Amino acid sequence: MQRGDLIAARAIADHAYAASPKDALLADTAGDLALKAGDAITAELRFREAAQLQPDFPDFALNHAVALQRLGRHRAALTVLAPLERSGRDVPRYASLRGASHRALGEMAQAARWYDKVLVLDPRHAKGLHGRARVALERGEAAAPSRFDRALAANPKKIDLWLGKAQALDAEGDPDSARTLAEQICSQAPTYLPGLEFLSGLLLAAGEEDFTAPFVNAAQKAPQDANIAVGHIATLVGLDRDAQASEVAAAARLRFPNEPYFALQEAVHIGTSGRWDEAEALFAALPGYVPGRALYEARHALRGRDLARAQALLDQVLTNDPWNISGWALRGIAWRLTDDPRAHWLHEQEGLVQTLRLRGPDKLIENCAAELRRLHRGSAMPLGQSLRGGTQTRGILFHRREPVFAELEIAITETLAEYRAGLPQTDPDHPLLRHCDAQWELAGSWSVRLTGGGDHHTAHIHPQGIVSSALYLVVPEAASGPEQEGWLEIGRPKTDLGLDLPPLRTIRPVEGHLALFPSTVYHGTTPFRSAERLTVAFDVVPTGR
Repeated sequence: MQRGDLIAARAIADHAYAASPKDALLADTAGDLALKAGDAITAELRFREAAQLQPDFPDFALNHAVALQRLGRHRAALTVLAPLERSGRDVPRYASLRGASHRALGEMAQAARWYDKVLVLDPRHAKGLHGRARVALERGEAAAPSRFDRALAANPKKIDLWLGKAQALDAEGDPDSARTLAEQICSQAPTYLPGLEFLSGLLLAAGEEDFTAPFVNAAQKAPQDANIAVGHIATLVGLDRDAQASEVAAAARLRFPNEPYFALQEAVHIGTSGRWDEAEALFAALPGYVPGRALYEARHALRGRDLARAQALLDQVLTNDPWNISGWALRGIAWRLTDDPRAHWLHEQEGLVQTLRLRGPDKLIENCAAELRRLHRGSAMPLGQSLRGGTQTRGILFHRREPVFAELEIAITETLAEYRAGLPQTDPDHPLLRHCDAQWELAGSWSVRLTGGGDHHTAHIHPQGIVSSALYLVVPEAASGPEQEGWLEIGRPKTDLGLDLPPLRTIRPVEGHLALFPSTVYHGTTPFRSAERLTVAFDVVPTGR
């Protein structure tokens, strides 16, 4: 290790542990070297074995928790840490690990408590300062900028902290200072994609047409980094700039001829911009296997009404990934176009789409609306979302500290139980109904405020969930009129597919009511001319997913 030969060091440690499988220290050493090599799977196994061999030595269990965190298994990490609480609660490393896993699981109050414990024990603990600053930002605490200042004093070279400081300044209503700092970050670290994305979002919020200029500048400074072009394309696509995205992809394809991703992206976005024949030629010229190709090409085939080809490609997608939400959404469209009775089974069974009155205390809707209007005054239209006009709150709404949002989360959870009770019976082949008997939890939550003038959501899906939603807090008066302004459309395909399919259902928004529907079905809203439309939305996932 001192010589920098990690491979040889691992080989020695693995050989030694194989020869002495009852030696906890050797197991721990093998796990440590595996983790340094990026092999968290082997590290988790070795650390677990070390902890089992010597359960009275807590460092082995702490190392095991670290490996579980690297694997994203935060609930399992907390299970490992829980028995050590009495002896570990006065150990900064233990408290820091607890804070990290609670934060990753969205348990922000617990995360704050454990990070505060870290900082009582060691006021300059770098990870504790960083974690507590992030929790402050995610909970909407007024002290977030100063917490990032404290974290930067302890670790001034960590770029994530500088970005966090910029994000905190923006959230506190100082976009000019946030922009100045973001520009410095992008200038000094042009390959740091989160910084480029954040600065682009600030430019968009400021109304600048050339909001992706940070990516152009970064590519000039670091022309060898292909990821800059990847981020540039994604940022343009997020706001339907498909023609521009295809141009960026074409230029990147020439600069990086060994990266078939860019040839695929050029084909995709030339197609979505309406040039189907050119896209067809590009798809035909692609190498045999490009990750993601089958799903993209299925969309292209649907756009060209080549339904047999689309079905074959979607079969391929769903054979490899049976619960791919995007694949199921396109399969539903294909089945509708071919009058396949399975289209009814997928999205039209009674109970899959429901509108329910929100449970909860009196004045909850009114109190939430008041608090959300305050948040929306400092929000903007986000990058990469379906929103066209209006504003969307930052971060995860139910991670915030305001009591009214905790009340709202409880009310939604209770209403969600009513939705589950009204679903069709469990079906192991159905992308939603297979989860009827599983535990569910909320993943992601946000609020959108539209104020007329054509504001709307484009048709879209939420590919990470199983159930999607719309809770209506304030509804424009025009929603009650015959033009169906501001209504929710369930099942109308995304416009870029070029398919003249009507929605399966239209839902009139009613204040205090919650619409719930499968995440595999496209949904969007109709524009409206004036007044206010205020909603909260979230996704549902099986617990532990």
